Amino acid sequence: MSREQQDLLSRTALGVFHLNGQFLSVAEELARPAGLTAAWWQVLGAVLPEPLSVAGVARAMGITRQSVQRVADLLVDRGLAEYVPNPAHRRAKLLAPTPAGHAAIARIDPGHATLAARLAEALGEEEFAETVRVLERLSGALEHLAAVSEPDAAPTAVTEP
Repeated sequence: MSREQQDLLSRTALGVFHLNGQFLSVAEELARPAGLTAAWWQVLGAVLPEPLSVAGVARAMGITRQSVQRVADLLVDRGLAEYVPNPAHRRAKLLAPTPAGHAAIARIDPGHATLAARLAEALGEEEFAETVRVLERLSGALEHLAAVSEPDAAPTAVTEP
């Protein structure tokens, strides 16, 4: 790996980490009026299209199963989600939003739409779409690299030069 490639990797990682912090901050602001946190919104959002197991949510969101389990249990305790039978696996129940969970997500939609419009205006429609494509491509490339790496190999740390 060349020094320039290492620098690009470090800058990419630091940029994504910073962007993640920015998105979490915005998500907290958007979710708060609906009585949610960013983490609750993230987990509820993952199961809106269809119920998923906790492990399925973790895979879809790229977070640990344990953190999803904690949030899922809180959502169930507050009546925003429920565990439903999983026809594919007796013990691994599926997490599904309740009507209250759907209503909470619906309360976020106006702020979400406003932010999306502001970002589209700031970036331009084409650049906004290209940003999404590049991020999805980067994620896919990292997933591919993880899948083809040796099972015993330790991940390489991303460090600042």
